[in-house]
Amino acid sequence: MYTEDEVKDIQERIFSALEEVIDPELGIDIINLGLIYEIRFTDGEAEIDMTLTTMGCPLADLITDQIHDVLKDIPEVKNVNVRLVWSPPWTIQKMSRYARIALGIK
Repeated sequence: MYTEDEVKDIQERIFSALEEVIDPELGIDIINLGLIYEIRFTDGEAEIDMTLTTMGCPLADLITDQIHDVLKDIPEVKNVNVRLVWSPPWTIQKMSRYARIALGIK
């Protein structure tokens, strides 16, 4: 069992690790693209709610595999569950300022 502070620390490390997951089409990490909606951690289980830029994105499996790979480096994470969600729908407003500048979007 983890304390509330420990859970927050683990969630922050999960968030940081997810910055290493790059969308192969856009070349920007999934955090800055605004694709991660929620990170939950309970008793070794990481649950990630994420979306994709388009519903029929052929790269969903590749991105999910990358998520599993980067979270292997966090010892407290024993299992990862990535849930694709479509509500609320993703828009470019969810992207960070960095991502919009990198992609030339104002």
